[in-house]
Amino acid sequence: MTGAAFQGLPRTALRLHRPALLLWTAFVLLVLGALLWVHFSGAPRDRICFHRPGAVCTYTAFTDVNNVMNLLGEALTWAPCAVAAWAGASLIGRELESGTARLAWSQAASPARWLAAQLTTAAVPLLAGSGVLALAFGRVWTADGDDLVTHWTWDRVFVPRGPLLPALVLCALATGVLAGLALRRTFPALVTAFAATLALRLYLREAWQPLRGTLPGFWPLHLAATGMVLALTALATTAACLLLRRRAG
Repeated sequence: MTGAAFQGLPRTALRLHRPALLLWTAFVLLVLGALLWVHFSGAPRDRICFHRPGAVCTYTAFTDVNNVMNLLGEALTWAPCAVAAWAGASLIGRELESGTARLAWSQAASPARWLAAQLTTAAVPLLAGSGVLALAFGRVWTADGDDLVTHWTWDRVFVPRGPLLPALVLCALATGVLAGLALRRTFPALVTAFAATLALRLYLREAWQPLRGTLPGFWPLHLAATGMVLALTALATTAACLLLRRRAG
């Protein structure tokens, strides 16, 4: 395989998954725009109104700062499930089911390099977008916490407020890839990857609960949870590589 052929793999994968990339970009921009509205408009409006004697603060369910932040937090908390479903179904499952992957293995790249190109093409925008959203969410929550009522121990604040969000997205990607390689069919891989990531999220919610009694404060607990997720990501990635070697052998 020539170097030019290998370099072309990420570009090919990018063209194949351009709609998903555009959808992810739109999601990131929409959430980021809503966070900026909370920080620069919604929270200052409420802060002025609440401290004005005799003022009547009126707003709708869609312009209430707490409602918006809770909705954004929930969306970010469960977004990894959608990432896993896409990775299992479209990124890997469809490629194997249609035979496109084996064609690439025979003409352009080894299975390992093909998988590396697929993972790189997906991981870079996913990590960049989720990292930006985690930074923005954490900044808004820290700056405007006096106007928010949800406690940081709630998942919709705990997950998207720091590096745990990118870690979960990366774990979802690895889980989806593993499901796609294991099942080699689009729909079963989609369902399995989504269900596995959903179960993981529900399990982790219970797994880090006991840590709240031994790790005081947000950051020690958040970083411990992030470490747990990254360890699971490493296991899923290793399993995917071993399975690919077996499938392609």
